[in-house]
Amino acid sequence: MSSQDNLLSLDRISIVYNKKVADAADVANHTLKVLKNSGLQAIVDIAPFPDYNASLVITVGGDGTLLKAARFCAPKGIPVLGINLGRLGFLAQLNPDEIPELPVQLIERQYFIQNRMMLSSFNDILALNDIVIKGDTFSRTSKLFLSINDRVVCDYLADGIIISTPTGSTAYTLSAGGPVIMPDVEAVVIVPICPHTLTARPLVIPASEKISISSCKSCTKLKLSADGQETIDVDFDKPITIEKSSIMAKLVILKKENNGFYSILRKKLQWGVGPER
Repeated sequence: MSSQDNLLSLDRISIVYNKKVADAADVANHTLKVLKNSGLQAIVDIAPFPDYNASLVITVGGDGTLLKAARFCAPKGIPVLGINLGRLGFLAQLNPDEIPELPVQLIERQYFIQNRMMLSSFNDILALNDIVIKGDTFSRTSKLFLSINDRVVCDYLADGIIISTPTGSTAYTLSAGGPVIMPDVEAVVIVPICPHTLTARPLVIPASEKISISSCKSCTKLKLSADGQETIDVDFDKPITIEKSSIMAKLVILKKENNGFYSILRKKLQWGVGPER
């Protein structure tokens, strides 16, 4: 990536907020006012639209808001920056009290744009965090068959399977017992959800591998979910293929103190922090 590719165009900033999150509209309008007072052009939207033409999207909400915007913006090459109003905000770069500093950070180029790997499946489904596959009956386990590069790997009797990017390794995958992976590592994590065997362990494989998940007749349908938001039903006799997408999400990372990946792990997830005395 050239230095020019790592610079933002600030002529069409769109602030997208989640109307279901308390105070999101107020924070979005406050951000708009702060940007305009610094001479930057911006608008406020409730949600992405097909004719989107922004050069930068700022999301106001939780990580879910950012993930939704990223899936929409990635095919258009639009960078995304998050303001956190959620509980964790692992992907977001700003808290509301830091908004007054944003114009200077943008204008003085105190940031870099980080390309994040995405996963793709059929029907042009994209995921920045993960793709989760479960049976259609949530009260019982499912028989799921995993193949990699058309070679059978194993059978799972489990509640489901998570296929995760490095970005998603700190989300659902982590809570299911998967490893944490640096965002710039080219890998995919496969984690069974509540498997009924002690030998079923997470797999970390190269991002170039082709993953296929299928089931048996006991599951008339499988449910596929992208980033926990976009869900579709799949017939059991149609293998689900998941691969690294050629499309990359572009996340704006601010250059500020304690904003490295390891610092965020420690701060947001209390990684390696001992009990209070």
